[in-house]
Amino acid sequence: MFIDELQITVRSGRGGAGCVSFRHEKAISRGGPDGGDGGRGGDIVLQTHTRLLTLGDLAKGRTFFAKNGSPGEGAKRKGKSARPLVIEVPVGTLVYNRNTGALIADLREPDQSFVVARGGRGGKGNRAFATPEHRSPRESQPGGKHQEARLRLELKYLADLGLVGLPNAGKSTLLSKISSAHPTVAAYPFTTKSPVLGIVEGDDWRRIVVADIPGIIAGAHEGVGLGHRFLRHVERSGILLHLIDAAPSAPPPAREAYRVIREELGSYGHELDRKPELIVATKIDLPGAADGLEEIRRTVETKVWPISARTGEGIAELVEELFRLVED
Repeated sequence: MFIDELQITVRSGRGGAGCVSFRHEKAISRGGPDGGDGGRGGDIVLQTHTRLLTLGDLAKGRTFFAKNGSPGEGAKRKGKSARPLVIEVPVGTLVYNRNTGALIADLREPDQSFVVARGGRGGKGNRAFATPEHRSPRESQPGGKHQEARLRLELKYLADLGLVGLPNAGKSTLLSKISSAHPTVAAYPFTTKSPVLGIVEGDDWRRIVVADIPGIIAGAHEGVGLGHRFLRHVERSGILLHLIDAAPSAPPPAREAYRVIREELGSYGHELDRKPELIVATKIDLPGAADGLEEIRRTVETKVWPISARTGEGIAELVEELFRLVED
């Protein structure tokens, strides 16, 4: 299941209490205080992992408790500190305080970690309170309190390229041709119901991360169709790859298709409509595509890249251009 937003509650561990103890051994009088300190409570840590693509792994258990520290013991034995509880999340996860709405962390690097709740400190044993004037202290310190946080996690993919276009514009087909991704491809609208990531690999270890966004239709910013909730996954994309069907089998025509997507990008906000955009005319092998291609060229007044995923025409040239743009 694709989950890109989730609410969780976390609680760190309490610190262990310090110990009140005195040394008692044969032939040793006035052994003095030897109560050990308590151990530290466990932290709650969010850590990114590249194998995760959604927040779905956290959906079943939405409450996370770290273990408490152990209390100190006699003979100066310190209590055992609890290990941190590490919660793995996808790269690109934003962490918000659920109560205030404030952004706490933006985890956008692989293996990046952030402590969202710190464990309580260990309490001091009576040994720590001994002084030349106060040789037999009987006081100790309780362990530090735990921290609890109510969090909202939101995933925004960190892709170099974001594929946008009307349903059946050929986004999923193109992604399957240029990367190792296997999105659903079929001859009906909304075959892609959640974002799909693909990696395009080139020579010299070059690679591009591409996000395929479910088809946008007119009124998406008002919740029509799949709405625009998935557009968050191209907010961080450096370049938008705008695919237009050059030979649509049903309305709208190519010119109108371009206008619809541009208006929806503008309505969504976050300056998506100001991102660099590469226009790609798809399905140029079909009857009527030549007229559609010319219509697209007259509409956008910029270079248009004609391709056919079925025949492979224009695919290699497009990929080379994508690497150039991303490297620039």
